[in-house]
Amino acid sequence: MRPVKETSSWLALMIRLLLLTCSVPNGYFKRMKFILFDIDGTLLDSGGAGIRSLSIAFEEIFSVKDAFRSISMAGKTDLQILREGFVRHNIDCSNGYAPEFFRIYTKHLRENMGNSSGHIKPGIREALRELQAQKGCVLGLLTGNIEAGARIKLDCFGLNPYFSVGAFGNDDEDRDRLLPVAVDKLFRQKSMRVSFSDCVVIGDTPRDVSCSKPYGAFSLAVATGPYSAGALIEAGADVVLKDLSDTSAFMSVISP
Repeated sequence: MRPVKETSSWLALMIRLLLLTCSVPNGYFKRMKFILFDIDGTLLDSGGAGIRSLSIAFEEIFSVKDAFRSISMAGKTDLQILREGFVRHNIDCSNGYAPEFFRIYTKHLRENMGNSSGHIKPGIREALRELQAQKGCVLGLLTGNIEAGARIKLDCFGLNPYFSVGAFGNDDEDRDRLLPVAVDKLFRQKSMRVSFSDCVVIGDTPRDVSCSKPYGAFSLAVATGPYSAGALIEAGADVVLKDLSDTSAFMSVISP
């Protein structure tokens, strides 16, 4: 039989724990959500600065003008785009020029972003502020841009402070392998562990949709890029929005 004094102490502890549980804010024990944004066509439009900078860099190194003119870039990683450029122009893909190419590319991208007609997409600032205020959400990037290029583009619109972690086109050439990279970086950099089912991938192309599917992540597509809402639905997006201008509607999807 438990001694009276020990029993009283045990009951007192249980009552304190019960009171603490009852007093926490609503939603405190909800699982953390990792909200991952694509950049081009989703967060912003670079006004053509990206393609111009890629083309200039390729011409400077390989003397090929408009090298990417017939290559579709939507949703691809920068590494994949460069590889397709090599194949198209019969250049050895193992030539070792990638680091130099991207050094030249980022130099021109910085110049071109400053002179472009780029703009931020509708509702993005409001959506990011709202998400940042949510204790149950952490923001990240899942983009085909190499990180240096991504940071240049985001910096032009003051968006870098929202995104301290993410997966980039220099992490893997295959976009479908970037979500595990982002989740791993979140744990290593912030000691936050999330499951794939608690990830929300937001983008404007079928490739943004497909990169979430192997892992059971939630796909939210926005028709703010080159693809229609119908095409994004057909690609298998869980939800498709015209854009993020309706912050309440967007947040109701993220935090139902």
